[in-house]
Amino acid sequence: MRWISNPLNSPKARVLEAALHDSKLKISPAALSVLADLLVGRGIDEPESAAHFLSPNLGDLHDPLRMSGMKFALDRLEAALERKEKVLIYGDYDVDGTTAIVILKTAIELCGGAADFHVPHRIREGYGMRDEVIERAAADGVRLIISVDTGIRAFAAAETARRTGVDLIVTDHHLPGTDGVPQALAVVNPNQEGCDYPCKYLCGAGVAFKLAQGLMQRRLDTKDQLRLLMSFMKVVAIATIADAVPLLGENRVFAKLGLQGLRRPVNVGLKALLEVAKLGDGRALTATEVAFRIAPRLNAAGRMDVARDVVDLFNEKDVERARQIAGRLDNLNAERQEEERRIMDNIERRLEEEPALREAYCVVVDGEGWHRGVIGITASRVVERHGRPTLIISREGDEAHGSGRSIPAFHLLHALESCPELFSRYGGHAHAVGFALPCANVEKLREHLDGYARARLTPADFEPQLEFDRELPLGEVTPELHQALVLLEPFGMENREPTFAARAVRLMAPPQAVKDKHVRLRVAPAVNGTNAPAQDFNPRCHPDSVETGLRPALAGQSPATTQPSWRDNVAFKAMGWGLKESCDRLQLLAGDRLDIAYSLGMNDHPEFGGLELTLRDVVRSS
Repeated sequence: MRWISNPLNSPKARVLEAALHDSKLKISPAALSVLADLLVGRGIDEPESAAHFLSPNLGDLHDPLRMSGMKFALDRLEAALERKEKVLIYGDYDVDGTTAIVILKTAIELCGGAADFHVPHRIREGYGMRDEVIERAAADGVRLIISVDTGIRAFAAAETARRTGVDLIVTDHHLPGTDGVPQALAVVNPNQEGCDYPCKYLCGAGVAFKLAQGLMQRRLDTKDQLRLLMSFMKVVAIATIADAVPLLGENRVFAKLGLQGLRRPVNVGLKALLEVAKLGDGRALTATEVAFRIAPRLNAAGRMDVARDVVDLFNEKDVERARQIAGRLDNLNAERQEEERRIMDNIERRLEEEPALREAYCVVVDGEGWHRGVIGITASRVVERHGRPTLIISREGDEAHGSGRSIPAFHLLHALESCPELFSRYGGHAHAVGFALPCANVEKLREHLDGYARARLTPADFEPQLEFDRELPLGEVTPELHQALVLLEPFGMENREPTFAARAVRLMAPPQAVKDKHVRLRVAPAVNGTNAPAQDFNPRCHPDSVETGLRPALAGQSPATTQPSWRDNVAFKAMGWGLKESCDRLQLLAGDRLDIAYSLGMNDHPEFGGLELTLRDVVRSS
């Protein structure tokens, strides 16, 4: 793995550091210096932008009317509420789509209207808006349909809506195609041509939130608006984190405030969901917990069964009924995990047995009857393990359905757009796509994409890389630094958790294996080539020479004979998730010198807690 150091802009960082010091942030000077380096490395080099980043609030939300199409959408929606018209919200079956329905449906109801919703069945209907659903809604008297997290390429659906006398408002965040946008009454998407909305990377629920925000600004008083915006923030935070959009700009406001709000959920269904995910203990949640413990359970409904369970969960008022729905989502998630393992085992076998597949620049793997609900997440797993853009395809009769994930150097949607004739339908963005095609075209797709990728990628693009923010010796790791890093949370896309590098650290004990895949190390700062004993860093460890057993230098004693700083004789617990195999290859022994890439965390246990390192990579010091 190649380690890449993010470039530091020390002059800008020192200017920002001085401004942050004047802002009375209660951070030690050493921690403030590191914080300034990290902010500037993220492109945040002005004091005002740093203040907004570190302490986002509702005032940082943009005016919804800055988004193209929003005024037309709000005018039509408000007219529907005034006339008591039937409104249908047409969503998608993933977390983003179902939570977008929850947000918009609730806002309409709070503003005096009513709305039904439709979530397509992943297997029976597939992705996107279908003509028969629109025709059925029109026959039932619906005169307004609002899409959420879908519709930006629904040209046929827009024509069907026009033909049947239904007004269509498209709200979406996916990239429009080369043919522009559908001929709907209004299209609300920050990524459409001519829209200068400041935050281009909202998720689908984020766009629905902006429509809800605009509606509430028109129909509710200020006090109710603020209260409800904070309530919606919890749901849009889940969607924003789950959809892996950049946690910058408005998305940072959603995530930061939403995670804070999840400490005190009011919604009965949300409480039940947190309980089943074992997160309902009143503490602050992290983006990682949302991504790996909440989102998969919500996604499981659309992947394995009927996604409307998610909407029903958030609408449920009965505690016991909500727990039943949450329990069903938990069971579906377990089924999803088992199916994912089965498919992944099959793929790994194929990659091992077929050199051409293993060496492809764009991996295209197909299988008979693979569950369509899990092929997307399986594609992500292949990319993580093998570092190559990957498409996983499930064949069912004469038709095949696929999902793809990519690496930073390869724009996957552009790749699909280079051979549109092969698909029945397709869509997505740079790093994730979904599509359908005749089974007869699968081999053609495999050949075309491999050639397309070979013309644009080099072997270096497949080599795993680890970016770290700056060198940080273990002697500079302090609780005050951790407190400063907490200000950067939540971490996620384009605001990843800070990673540091420490050179020639001392391995104080042999590695301990944890569950066959992981490893626990005990490391201490490098101190003049010695292997002196070191005390674990925990709440009882204090920079007092009596506590640490260190002796201060005697008067007249030379620096060469002076005891090192207490910080240089503190050992840190370090957890290497998935690093056991790497450490086994190194054949590590106590006393070895290592270079480590790590992030910093805190264990709150009253006796065994303290600062802890999470290892990203370990190599022998050169």
